[in-house]
Amino acid sequence: MSTEIKAPTFPESVSDGTVSNWLKKKGETVNQDEVIVEIETDKVVLEVLAQADGIITNIIRDEGETVSSSEVIGEFEKLSDELKPNETSKKIDSEDKEKEPTNQKIELEVDLNLKKVNPAAKKIILEESMDVEEITPTGKGNRVTKADVINHIENLDKEKIGEPKKLVSDDNRQEKRVPMSRLRSTIAKRLVSVKQETAMLTTFNEVDMQPIKDLRAKYGVEFESEHGVKLGFMGFFVIAAVQALKKFPSVNASIDNNDIVYHGFQDIGVAVSTDRGLVVPIIKDADTKSLADIEKSILEYSTKAKDGKLSIEEMQGGTFTISNGGVFGSLLSTPILNAPQTAILGMHTIQERPVAINGEVIIRPMMYLALSYDHRLLDGKEAVTFLISIKEQLESPERLLLNL
Repeated sequence: MSTEIKAPTFPESVSDGTVSNWLKKKGETVNQDEVIVEIETDKVVLEVLAQADGIITNIIRDEGETVSSSEVIGEFEKLSDELKPNETSKKIDSEDKEKEPTNQKIELEVDLNLKKVNPAAKKIILEESMDVEEITPTGKGNRVTKADVINHIENLDKEKIGEPKKLVSDDNRQEKRVPMSRLRSTIAKRLVSVKQETAMLTTFNEVDMQPIKDLRAKYGVEFESEHGVKLGFMGFFVIAAVQALKKFPSVNASIDNNDIVYHGFQDIGVAVSTDRGLVVPIIKDADTKSLADIEKSILEYSTKAKDGKLSIEEMQGGTFTISNGGVFGSLLSTPILNAPQTAILGMHTIQERPVAINGEVIIRPMMYLALSYDHRLLDGKEAVTFLISIKEQLESPERLLLNL
């Protein structure tokens, strides 16, 4: 008896998802709790696990198709003592034989079976007797998708009426057209929305990182030995931001239509770059966490983000965001607000520069700071004073301990 493979139950904030990657194909065996398929939403990639040992018998929703919450996307047959893997395979093979292609298409189907072609794409190729070698694959692992086949057909039709191709390829110049991922598309829409719907402005300052560097050099080894995590820079910035947000509650607020919502907690988002795009996991109740706890949270979220394991709950909310472009070498930038938040702090690369201290020119490790804020809620005075508060705390780490 077949068992349904369903898409995950999406939270209320997620309307639908896209089948990103079938890790198991029709006829392949799966083990219990093994990942069968990945569903990409606007925020994260969700994994669908096998409920038991079995064999995939049907794929209803192909890669690239949109699915709703808990929708049936495939079927698999559980293995039992009466139904061994080889017997199940024979059963599936016998079902496939009932749908054998005509003689003129046997050779083409064999050729397709040797290549990476999605089931939906394979069906069209067989029906149209197309040459798969002429189709440019854009799927994961150079897999030919249904969209690739449709684009190829459109290009052929336009060639007949003298229109230019969508895809140009020769020995020296190549172009490839691929659809945006849901995450990248969502990021694009949100960024454009922020630029259009907020009065965003950025103020800059610089911070002398020598005190923090000295502190890390002196206690870094002992800190790692005691807490099992390295003493980084981001933890200091999170604590400094928390203290500054307590002094300036408007920076921790957000606009909801005609209302200003003041949050009585500090949930700090830490922007993390991944292969799929920028994600922002949230350190909940950062004001109650120690420096060690914050560093552990940052390390855990960073690992999860790069592995695509972040949950939607771990990225929901947030009252303030910190983005570190310095890890990529950025000297100065204007970060874009993470709506509906009022402000975002941008960190940058640490660069040794000559600065004047007590009338003397000294080489110090300096970092430019950028605070982008919504001018509808924050005036320049508040934004600048907030940024100076963060600067003062970082240049005098004892202020972090004394909550000054």
